[in-house]
Amino acid sequence: MTTAAVGYSVRVQDLHAHLFQVTLTIAQPAPLQRVSLPAWIPGSYLVREFSKSLQRLQAHQGATSVALTQLDKCSWQAECAANQPLVLSYEIYAFDNSVRTAWLDAARGFFNGTSLFLQVAGQENLPHALELRANKASPNWQVATGLTPKKTNKSGFGRYLAANYDELVDCPVEMGEFWSGSFVAGGIPHRFVVTGAPPSFDGDRLLADAQQICEAEIRFWHGPKAGSRASNQPPQQSYLFMLNAVDDGYGGLEHRNSTALICTRKDLPRLSNPALLPHTTQPPTMQPKPSEGYTTLLGLISHEYFHTWNVKRLRPAEFTRYDYAQENYTQLLWFFEGFTSYYDDLLLRRAGLVDDTTYLKLLTKTVNQVLQTPGREVQSVAQASFDAWVKYYRQDENTPNATVSYYTKGALVALCLDLTLRHEGQTTLDAVMRALWLRCKGGPMRESDLSNVLEALSGRSFAKEIAHWVHGTAALPLQALLDGQGIAVLEEPAQIAQRLGLRVAESNGIVIKTVLRGGAAESAGFAAGDEWLGLEVGTAKSATHWRLSKLDDLLLYAGTATQVIALVARDKRLMKLSLSLPKAVTTWRLVARDGQRVGQWLNAA
Repeated sequence: MTTAAVGYSVRVQDLHAHLFQVTLTIAQPAPLQRVSLPAWIPGSYLVREFSKSLQRLQAHQGATSVALTQLDKCSWQAECAANQPLVLSYEIYAFDNSVRTAWLDAARGFFNGTSLFLQVAGQENLPHALELRANKASPNWQVATGLTPKKTNKSGFGRYLAANYDELVDCPVEMGEFWSGSFVAGGIPHRFVVTGAPPSFDGDRLLADAQQICEAEIRFWHGPKAGSRASNQPPQQSYLFMLNAVDDGYGGLEHRNSTALICTRKDLPRLSNPALLPHTTQPPTMQPKPSEGYTTLLGLISHEYFHTWNVKRLRPAEFTRYDYAQENYTQLLWFFEGFTSYYDDLLLRRAGLVDDTTYLKLLTKTVNQVLQTPGREVQSVAQASFDAWVKYYRQDENTPNATVSYYTKGALVALCLDLTLRHEGQTTLDAVMRALWLRCKGGPMRESDLSNVLEALSGRSFAKEIAHWVHGTAALPLQALLDGQGIAVLEEPAQIAQRLGLRVAESNGIVIKTVLRGGAAESAGFAAGDEWLGLEVGTAKSATHWRLSKLDDLLLYAGTATQVIALVARDKRLMKLSLSLPKAVTTWRLVARDGQRVGQWLNAA
C-alpha cells in the first residue's frame, strides 16, 4: 500500500453498524512487536479508554496467522518474524457524535486518529501513511483533513502522509456530503467545511467572519506584516475548520493545522428570507447584528484558532512528547486554556465582530461564573489544572463547591495581568505573549518562562501576583483594575437560583442539580437530586400551599415572606424544609465609564 514505515488503510465496514475497518501494515516489525491504542486525546484531559471500541483484532504475515497477546487495557504484543511485513486488521465502533472520538452513519463519517490508529512501539517517529478508501454505498461523499495528500482523487479519497505518529493522530478526518468554502488570511489558505447545515445557512457570512478572526489572530502573534519574512511567518501552511451542526451541541478541539467544532444549527448565520421579513429601511448590504448564539460560535472559532499557537506549539513542557497511554499532568492549563479564553472574545472585538457593549457583556458573564463558584476559595487555578483529569472532566453535583474552572478563572488571571501591565505603562499582555513565543521558539514552556518575560518587559517581578492569583485562592483585584481602565462595576440583584445557592433543571418540574456551599438552600437542607414540589407560606393556621413548576414561581407565591416551607421529594419521601429567603446576593454588570481608556485596551493592535 505504501513505502512508509507504518501504513494504515481505513474503509467503511458497515454504515448502519457504525463500523470502520482499519488495516495496519508495519514494514519492519520487531520480533515481539507491541502496539497500543491511545487512552486519551490531547486537548481533552480525560482518560476515555478508546480501546473499548476496538474489536476483531487479528494479525498475519503473508498467509501465516500471528499470535497476539493483550498486555493491558490498550496494548497488544505480536509474536512475529522480524523485518517481514506484519499486517493487523480490526474494527472500530464509531458512534460518539462529539469532537473527541469517532462517528459513522449513513450521513457522515468522522474520526480522530487517537480513536482509530494503533501506535507502533519503537516506530513513532518514522513516516506514517494513511489510505482512505471510498465507500460504494456513499458515492457523493468527500473528504476533508489537514493531512498532506500524496495521491488523492477529486473527492479527497486516497493516500496521505504524516511525518510521524503525532502528526497522523493530530489531523482528524471528516467524510460525507458537506458544504465547503475557503478564504486566505495572512497569506495562508483556509478551508471551512460544515456538515448538517440547514437551508437557511449563510456560508458567505461565516467565511467572511472567520477570515476576520484569523487575520486578527495572525496579526496578534506576528504583527501587521505577517508572512513577509521568516521571523513573522505563521506556523501553519494551511488550515481547516470542520464544523458539525447538530440539533443540540457545542464544543471544539484544537489541532496543529485544523480544528473540529460542533454547534447548534440555530446558531449558524442565516440568510434573510424577504418573504418573512417585515418592511425595513435598513440598507440591504448591512449585515444584521450577530445573534447571541452566533456570537458564541464565533468565540469558539476564535478560541480554537488561537490554540494554533497557544497549546499546540507554545505548550507545557510536560507535553513535549505525549504519553497516550495515561494522564499527562501539568499545572499550566490556566495559562493555555485560560489565556486563550481571555483572548478569544477580546480578539472578536479587535476584529470588529462585536462592539464594546457586547464584549463587556461577555466579560461580565465570565466574571460572574467565577464569583458564583464557591470552589474558587477551595482550589487554586494551578491545582485545578493538575486535577483536570479527575475533577474538571468528571463533574458532579459538588464540582462548583470543590474546584474552579481553569478556563474562566484563568481568563480572569489574564485580565488582571493585562490591566496591571497597562496601568503601569511599561508593556501589555499582548507583548508578553509574543515575547513568550519568541523565547520558547514556539515550543515547550514552563511557568518560569512567563515569570521571566513579565519581569523583563515590565521592569519588576510578578512573583507575588502569580503566587496569590494562580497558586492561591485569594480574591482577584478585579474591581479596582476594571475601575482603573474606565469600566464601572454595577452590582445588581442576582437571579433567584443564585440568591438561594442552587443550580436546577426545570424541564419537568424543579430538580436540584447542585447546592452551592454557604447558600440559603444548603442551610435549609436541600440536596442534589431533590424534586422541589411546592411551597407553604404563612403560619400554621393561615398557611397557603402552592405547586411550583419553575423556580421563578417562588417569587410569585412567597410574596413578602422572608421564611417559607419548601415541600421536597427525596427518594420518594416527602419532606418539609425551612427556607430563609436572602436579599443581599448580587451579581456584577460591567459598563464603560471612560470610553477613551476602554478603547485603548479593546482596540489595541
